[in-house]
Amino acid sequence: MTTADVRSLFQAKLNENPDHGFHPSDLERIKDENYMKRVMKHNDNDPKLASDMLWDIFTWRKTVGANDINESNIRSDYISEGAFFPHGRDVDGCLLLIIKSKKHVKGVKDFEEIKKIIIYWFDRIEREENGNRVTLFFDLDGCGLSNVDMELTNYLIGLFKSYYPSFLNYIIIYQMPWVMSAAFKIIKSLLPAKGVEKMKFVNKDTLKEFVEPEQALACWGGKDNYVYEFIPENRTQESHTPKKVTFAEQGDNHSPGEMLRINPSNLIIFKTDNDEVTGQFTITNMDESAVSFKIRTTSPEKFRVRPSSGTLTPNASQTILIVVQSGFQLRSMVKDMFLVMSVQIPKTELTAKELSEIWQNSSGSKVDEYRLKCQFPIKDLPKNGNTVEVKSQQKPDSVVSALNNLQSNYEVLHLQIHKLKVYQMMTLILTVAVVVLGVLIYQSSNGSDRYCERI
Repeated sequence: MTTADVRSLFQAKLNENPDHGFHPSDLERIKDENYMKRVMKHNDNDPKLASDMLWDIFTWRKTVGANDINESNIRSDYISEGAFFPHGRDVDGCLLLIIKSKKHVKGVKDFEEIKKIIIYWFDRIEREENGNRVTLFFDLDGCGLSNVDMELTNYLIGLFKSYYPSFLNYIIIYQMPWVMSAAFKIIKSLLPAKGVEKMKFVNKDTLKEFVEPEQALACWGGKDNYVYEFIPENRTQESHTPKKVTFAEQGDNHSPGEMLRINPSNLIIFKTDNDEVTGQFTITNMDESAVSFKIRTTSPEKFRVRPSSGTLTPNASQTILIVVQSGFQLRSMVKDMFLVMSVQIPKTELTAKELSEIWQNSSGSKVDEYRLKCQFPIKDLPKNGNTVEVKSQQKPDSVVSALNNLQSNYEVLHLQIHKLKVYQMMTLILTVAVVVLGVLIYQSSNGSDRYCERI
């Protein structure tokens, strides 16, 4: 079955329901081959399920007005607070969507407005990352049960399950306090066995297994001193049509270390990871000024590169992940190569148009180029796909109720402990008073006895 089968089924359903009222931007999605492949992968390549999911996605987006959500109609105080924001990447090159749980207390904010913030970030990331997967990063450092919002967690999982196909990479839970263990056991029950494998519990010592120190915030023990500040989306973007390039296999990377350091320096080693063949390398800006980089390949139709371009401040690093597209054999790719190009820029906060002009005006002498060959695993290339998706439990309401009861019981217990401390203090004060009174009575009694003896 192919994406054409899904389109055919979906079009038939559109013809049966001419008054669907779907947003034109959403209908354009069915022309996007990458998006259609995501939907197919999410539904185990079942065209009927994929077509039904498309209908559900478009219906939901129409209901919530997803295409109309932007910076002008979301709560600026909510989004500026920094409870939700994207920054950094995991070891697979996927963007981190960070949830600062300590800044969220259940019931304090308007939940409908929080939903709009989440949809805004999901849609924006989906556009900016070209549909590549994202990792949810729950920062639980310093949190208590009052910061656990099961309704919010269930909503997030529901988005990945039903409305953003093949969009989740990991769920990373950082520094989970022991008092929240029971809560996250219930959250685990929302996920199937394979989905639970995506949930990674880490602390400062083990975080590097999933987020490299260069990509980790300083508050996590990493090297990134980033402080969140909301920057509105720049919707004016240059074309992202892959360009096929040719370049000689011979010749070393010119002036290594002049602008970028590439690790590994000239060979990308691919490996089989589950049902995908992937490779990666890291680029580091060794220049005194900021740089812009682009990555090209001799066969753009065979590879998915993320990110394929970007900017780096001095000494900053970026891990590049390369995924082999499905349907290609290893023997057809042994001669493929990658080219990393970099150019100096005055600052990293440039618009897409400004960056485009810098590249257009850069002569060959101003652009550094680095060539990398590919080394693939010996065994045959498996068919890429079958991303594990988060699946909700059949009775999520009971789970929500259970965790809400747990939170309520915790609050009652906390109040009872406070009262017990007060009672203990009162008992201590009364005990001291009784002891002092007893001593005084005893002393008074001894004084009277001595007076009687003298008489």
